[in-house]
Amino acid sequence: MNQRFSLYLDFLRFMAAMIVFVSHFAYVRFTDGDYLIIRHLNLGSDAVVFFFVLSGLVISYTAEVKDKTLKQYSFNRFTRLYSVIIPALFLTIILDYFGQSLAPENYDGWWYNDASMIEQLWRGLSLTSQWAGQNFRIGSNGPYWSLSYEAAYYILFGIACYVTGYKKYLFLIPFIIVFGLSVMLLFPAWLMGIWAYQQIKTNAMPYKYAWFCAVLPPFLYIIFLSLKIPKILFVVTNLALSPEFVTDYLSFSDEFIWNMIIAQLIVFHLIGVSTIMQKNVKTISATRSKIIKWCAGATFTIYIVHYPALQFMDAILPEIFIPIMRHVILFLSVIIFCFLFAEISERRLKWFRKKLMI
Repeated sequence: MNQRFSLYLDFLRFMAAMIVFVSHFAYVRFTDGDYLIIRHLNLGSDAVVFFFVLSGLVISYTAEVKDKTLKQYSFNRFTRLYSVIIPALFLTIILDYFGQSLAPENYDGWWYNDASMIEQLWRGLSLTSQWAGQNFRIGSNGPYWSLSYEAAYYILFGIACYVTGYKKYLFLIPFIIVFGLSVMLLFPAWLMGIWAYQQIKTNAMPYKYAWFCAVLPPFLYIIFLSLKIPKILFVVTNLALSPEFVTDYLSFSDEFIWNMIIAQLIVFHLIGVSTIMQKNVKTISATRSKIIKWCAGATFTIYIVHYPALQFMDAILPEIFIPIMRHVILFLSVIIFCFLFAEISERRLKWFRKKLMI
């Protein structure tokens, strides 16, 4: 992948993390329903699908270029996840504890699971909170669910890519059963990222179609949202499978049909953009490049830390401020906190790996 396209991916993943944050910021309990349009569009959920596609693309690239063995692949995936997961998990427990102590009413709802610290640590560190049809919430940390999916996809890819012969299927089948239907329903979105990388690597798309593929998917996405296609598909899913099954078992995969449509739009957009950037080589200023990389370097932290931080900041902020002022303070305080926390987690990945290799 050329530098321009890599920067474009960095920009998109940072924006996706911000969309997830803003979608949670828009909850009525935080901002009085002033930004409910964001909730109605369900943009945060769509952004998570982008992360799955991007993950499949990036992991297939690193597996080919860097991770030559299963041991190296496992080490890099483990450290990438746990360099952020470990501090973020303990932070979630600490913020929830003090936030609930100061304003218990703010934690009285579906958005908070008051399970024991031992159970939260086990579910969080093992990344099994969504496996086998379970829907275990890590305290107030809603976005943590996707890491359970991500870990499952890492395992499946590692087995498929590095294990040979009959042993591959001997491991794949039991793991697929353990992960469960809800996790596997979104796996095709992750696999589309792998396909996208293969198309980008071989430059398979003719340039004459590149602009069409780059521009049409965002346009179609806007049209689909305006026509309420996601809601229509959700209703159809409920009618076909029953609301109880969709809500209780499919959980975060309850819009899997819409998610597959989004994944396809994302894939063709990325292939189109990559083709254009390979043909039209332009330099990007060093300053702009540094800004994008710096922001992208906190993406994982923003994604996994913002919700418990948002819940905590809302609990401690006094109600004396006028609504708009309170919203601005809440927004900025959480973002600043996430960037600061990234300095001791995500940006310390090289240090974390070096320590484990000693």
